[in-house]
Amino acid sequence: MIRTVPTKPYSDQKPGTSGLRKKVPVFQQEHYAENFIQSIFNALDGFEGKTLVIGGDGRFYNREVIQKAIAMAAANGFGKVMVGQGGILSTPAASHVIRKYKTFGGIILSASHNPGGPHEDFGIKYNAGNGGPAPEKLTDAIFEKTKTIANFKTTDIAAIDIDTIGTVEAGGMTVEIIDPVADYAELMESLFDFDAIRANFKYGFRMRFDAMHAVTGPYAKEILENRLGAPNGTCRNFKPLPDFGGHHPDPNLVHAKHLYDEMMGPDAPDFGAASDGDGDRNLIIGKGIFVTPSDSVAMLAANARLAPGYKEGLKGIARSMPTSGAADRVAEKLGIGIYETPTGWKFFGNLLDADMATICGEESAGTGSNHVREKDGLWAVLLWLNILAARGESCKQIVTEHWSTYGRNYYSRHDYEEVESDRANALVDELRAKLGALPGTSVRGMTIASADDFAYHDPVDGSTSERQGIRVLFEGGSRVVFRLSGTGTSGATLRVYIERYEPDKSRHDLDTQVALADLISAADDIAGIRSHTGRAKPSVIT
Repeated sequence: MIRTVPTKPYSDQKPGTSGLRKKVPVFQQEHYAENFIQSIFNALDGFEGKTLVIGGDGRFYNREVIQKAIAMAAANGFGKVMVGQGGILSTPAASHVIRKYKTFGGIILSASHNPGGPHEDFGIKYNAGNGGPAPEKLTDAIFEKTKTIANFKTTDIAAIDIDTIGTVEAGGMTVEIIDPVADYAELMESLFDFDAIRANFKYGFRMRFDAMHAVTGPYAKEILENRLGAPNGTCRNFKPLPDFGGHHPDPNLVHAKHLYDEMMGPDAPDFGAASDGDGDRNLIIGKGIFVTPSDSVAMLAANARLAPGYKEGLKGIARSMPTSGAADRVAEKLGIGIYETPTGWKFFGNLLDADMATICGEESAGTGSNHVREKDGLWAVLLWLNILAARGESCKQIVTEHWSTYGRNYYSRHDYEEVESDRANALVDELRAKLGALPGTSVRGMTIASADDFAYHDPVDGSTSERQGIRVLFEGGSRVVFRLSGTGTSGATLRVYIERYEPDKSRHDLDTQVALADLISAADDIAGIRSHTGRAKPSVIT
């Protein structure tokens, strides 16, 4: 039943920070998806007879590729695949299933927060046996295999009914269709005080959760409304759709502006939250206050002991380099380690596996802990709900008290999306060339203390990752960071991160863009953003 199908390499299958992402028509090219899946298998050893997890975020083309992956897994010698019902499996839930059932690994079909539809984005990534994204060594090996692939293996089996929970035999392999929510919900119940959260809802606490017609919908509906007793209607847009309802499933202040407007309104609920396409990112908005992802990481870490799963305290905190230093001050007060890594959740995996860190976070709205090896949007929301219930205070009270204790890190990210790749690369190349000359110079009245291209030396495996983002640090603790993103599918996205630390309580209520105005202008002066990109302003400000 096994067929070996001749194929030719594609030259553009280099995985980014989280797998291979391209437009759907690219993946629909002959053997394009098969080539990449086979290259994953070719880069792995020892999976004969083992179990592979397969799932995705429900976006357009998921179902077709799931059928291809099942047939190819059988042909390549896997003994079993576990597939989320309907093809649905959030990224954090997939990580948990891999870990709970000790499977060999998993294939996750998602382009995360990117839009979906016939002409939008699709993605394939491999997660290893620890439940985390494939490390760079493995993604490099996969890419090398894509360059020389000459054939792939598949089986001629009838399409599997992935909508019915149960087990079937196909192609000499067991195919188990699982409830995508049950195992994850059970894990959340073990980490958080569901009784306290349930009591909060019972006594009138109101929240709004927007699943953005993405994968978190079924999880939020089951946990928030069915298990925690939140009123029916608390979860909105909870049915996953192949095109996310025509919207961009990125939980930020641009694409979830309706939620922000509601939370700033006169009859706002007590708490608002949203998650993204594959469920690994989160947006947190209290009544009358937006909580930046960087602040959220710090505040969750500072209060984590209030949740049963973290009552013994934290081993350490890890944050990506572009994320603000707010978490650093929490780690210092708690007397625990703080680790600054490159962008990409895979860099947290070693720290978590070595029990050096407990909570991790990225400024791009990814937050998580050692419960899985992925960022986890709904986990962050539930930890916030646990903290709110335990402290009996509003979100705004918790935020302002935190700033009072630790100081405030004014922070913003300016994204210039779909910039012509040549222009974006020229900007970065010119900036790198003048880094050595920047220290000691003055820009907009501020003196540059240091400038470098961030390199990370992994304390666990000793590996080094270079050119992870350009940092310009000013005297007094302010900084600007420049980085080209690896999560888009067309052109290049230039991300500019601007941060100022403010210890003075009387200056904690400034508008963020006003507080950062001189640094924003300095960033343009240093990098020539307008002249290189042709853009007068960013595409997105968060």
